[in-house]
Amino acid sequence: MNWFRRLFSRRRLYDDLSAEIREHLDEKVEELVAGGMSREEAPAAARREFGNRTLIEEDSRGAWGWTAIESFFADVRYGLRAMRRTPRFAALAILSLALAIGANTAIFSLINTLMLRTLPVRDPGQLVALMHRYPAPDEPHDNTFSLRTYHLMRDHNDVFSGLLASSYKPLHMRSDGLESETVNSGFAEGTFFSLLGMNPALGRLIAPEDDQASQPFPVAVLSWSFWKTKFNSDPAVLGKKLIVDDVDVTIVGVAPRSFSGLQVETSQDLWLPLAMEPVIAPSDRDRRQISLLGRLKPGVSMEQARAEMAVLYESTLDEDARVSGNPYIRKLKFEMEPAGTGLSILRENFAKPLLALMAIVGLLLLIACANVASLLLARGAARQHEMAVRASLGAGRFRLVRQVLTESLLLSVAGTLLGVVLAYFGASLLVRIILAARRIGTPLELHVHTDAKVLFFTIAVTLFTALLFGLLPALRALRPAVARSLQQTGRSGETRSRRFFGKCLVAGQVALSVVLLSAAMQFIRHLSNLEHLDVGFQRDHLLLVSLDPERSGLEGEQLSRAYRELLAPLAAIPGVRSVSLCGATPISGAGANRAVIVPGYDPKPGEIRNVAENWVAPKYFEALGTPLLAGRDFDFRDQGRPRVAIINQTMAHYYFADRSPIGENVSFDDDDQRYEIVGVVGDTKLYDIREPTYRTIYFNMFQEPWPGSRFVLRTNIDPDAVAPQVIRTVRSVLKTVAIKNVRTMADQVDETIVPERLIALLSGWFGALGALLAAIGLYGLLAYTVARRINEIGIRMALGATSGRVTRMVLREALAMVCAGLIIGIPLAFWGKRFAATLIADLPAASVAPIVFGSVGMIALALLAAYVPARRAARVDPIAALRYE
Repeated sequence: MNWFRRLFSRRRLYDDLSAEIREHLDEKVEELVAGGMSREEAPAAARREFGNRTLIEEDSRGAWGWTAIESFFADVRYGLRAMRRTPRFAALAILSLALAIGANTAIFSLINTLMLRTLPVRDPGQLVALMHRYPAPDEPHDNTFSLRTYHLMRDHNDVFSGLLASSYKPLHMRSDGLESETVNSGFAEGTFFSLLGMNPALGRLIAPEDDQASQPFPVAVLSWSFWKTKFNSDPAVLGKKLIVDDVDVTIVGVAPRSFSGLQVETSQDLWLPLAMEPVIAPSDRDRRQISLLGRLKPGVSMEQARAEMAVLYESTLDEDARVSGNPYIRKLKFEMEPAGTGLSILRENFAKPLLALMAIVGLLLLIACANVASLLLARGAARQHEMAVRASLGAGRFRLVRQVLTESLLLSVAGTLLGVVLAYFGASLLVRIILAARRIGTPLELHVHTDAKVLFFTIAVTLFTALLFGLLPALRALRPAVARSLQQTGRSGETRSRRFFGKCLVAGQVALSVVLLSAAMQFIRHLSNLEHLDVGFQRDHLLLVSLDPERSGLEGEQLSRAYRELLAPLAAIPGVRSVSLCGATPISGAGANRAVIVPGYDPKPGEIRNVAENWVAPKYFEALGTPLLAGRDFDFRDQGRPRVAIINQTMAHYYFADRSPIGENVSFDDDDQRYEIVGVVGDTKLYDIREPTYRTIYFNMFQEPWPGSRFVLRTNIDPDAVAPQVIRTVRSVLKTVAIKNVRTMADQVDETIVPERLIALLSGWFGALGALLAAIGLYGLLAYTVARRINEIGIRMALGATSGRVTRMVLREALAMVCAGLIIGIPLAFWGKRFAATLIADLPAASVAPIVFGSVGMIALALLAAYVPARRAARVDPIAALRYE
């Protein structure tokens, strides 16, 4: 601490040192005068005896350990002056680095948020997520289990110190002074917070005694942010009453500030005891689904826990299959994954695209570093005379290297500061793009915060770039040819090794740019394939209106009659061509799935007999634009008659081969009801446009006890234009039914390809940027080379070389560097295609068109960049060039 205090007051100490040395000299002078020496001779004799005063002062200052610091700050000041003297060079270098560093920081921030940031709980590394899925490789994981399965696993395992059971459901809440609003609510088992090691910010958290069905006083815990925004951080909130879905609850505490739930993209506002879920959200208790996380006991590995829990889980499948009526549940396989980073809805869809983008921006950073390195090499040649002067005045090689690296570090720091600003806005834009993939009824929010990982990454990138693009210029500074450099004017001549280094850097930029352009073309082509994929319906001019009848007071037949009465007013709206109703719209999932029984078809052992189900109204296929291939559509007159069904083409071919299914009957394992097949329709995508086509059966909605609540409107004009009138019509006819969502089918389909659109958009932008940087590097090298070779060009033209020949000479030199880059870049691009195919499903990896496009594009851009220096060389005046020094 004393050393630091002296450091900042060193000027006063230096003055004191000089004064002390001066006093010693004065004393010596007086001593010599007293010994008989004259007053005129005594000062010189005293200095000879005392020694070199300046050297003594420097040695004394060096003993304090400040010389290196002062020298570093001197290098910084000189570097800043150098940047101020060459503003265009500095601006170009800083902007190139800022774009590359900003892109890396933005992508890494998202990766950190979705994949690396751990939950703010005790020992997050001990948390594991319990999952299961069907054995098909394309089936997603599911983290929900029945309540009975949870109790069995909790009470009979020897590998967990506890299981964290919770469920999520948006609920309606109101309180004194607050309007009713939908809040992100969660139900948590009594040991939930204690197993996570949570301490309340205020009051207490949910305890085991709160999680009892007989508990007369239901309690609630608020999140810290909800407490702050809705209750103004009022400590008197404890004991306050809330009404959550018509149930009175009492606020008993506030969760810690850092904890907002287990989901990465969903911040919970309210926690309630798990035992309250059947009261607030009435349902069959045996059918409730809850998410399970486990905390491993010390010394227990994940493999041990997975093996034991798989046995326990398999013992529950028969009962779950019986209760659900779905025998295929018996085929579910248990899985387990680390959960220290929390649960994520988006992680599975965006993890691989973000990793691919991280590789792309890494290449962009290398291109930017090579670009700046080539600029520094060119500037270093112009500063060769300066370095020689420094060396002749006593500057050591390490001192010269340190000066060059300091200047590189200044450029890198400036680029990083600007890049961080760009990364902030870029990450916010990326979050908005990613959140466009949210599903109806699933509110998502993603907050990208700067933490230690992001700061360390940014600092590491700053130092890495400074060393990477500053290393070659620094190595060149190690070998200043003092005599030769002092003799040169700094304008004529250029060493072959320096030119070779510059050409290698440009060739490297071209190679990496070819990889980036090829990857961008590959991702853009993949996106185009998905956008033009046949999904089985006409996605344009289709409006979807989702209603929420839960609080309408209408049930069953009343609701069916109300919905049927609404169809005519909707069809009468100008611009509306056809209207229908369904339980589930395409690309939003099936209504359900069950094991089907088809008379005359013998299933194979282990065959999956489940088919997807949907409930639709008459004219649904007409509104959707799905062709009716055989039979007839549903009719309103079917109501009250024997049940009928329509199947899709895949189901018809699977069960009936070449014979007609019209008139055949099907039934289901859990239902004695038989359905007559009256029609066959084309295949449509249910969950995702990338998926295979599922066997699907449709039922007449108005033959069922409960109708679906999604209206489908085919329009002649832009569906957004009729949306306001549709909303007014719904509210005038169904005054008590809430409108949940209004959107176009095109938007709903586009949501499923947000990851592909994200990577295509960014890879295209980064590829273009990388190619532009490579072109700038090529232009800079050629422009510098032409300037250095003016004498040579003048001699050539004086000896008869035409301007066209000079132009071809410069362009030939550019093409040589580009071809060298292509020789390196094309094999790298082929390897990159295979690597990208491992990250992105169904990526077209066989075609060579993306690589051809990247190569041709790079050649064209390089020739364009080389044209200006070539034209400048062709216009050199031989007489003026021969006089040029």
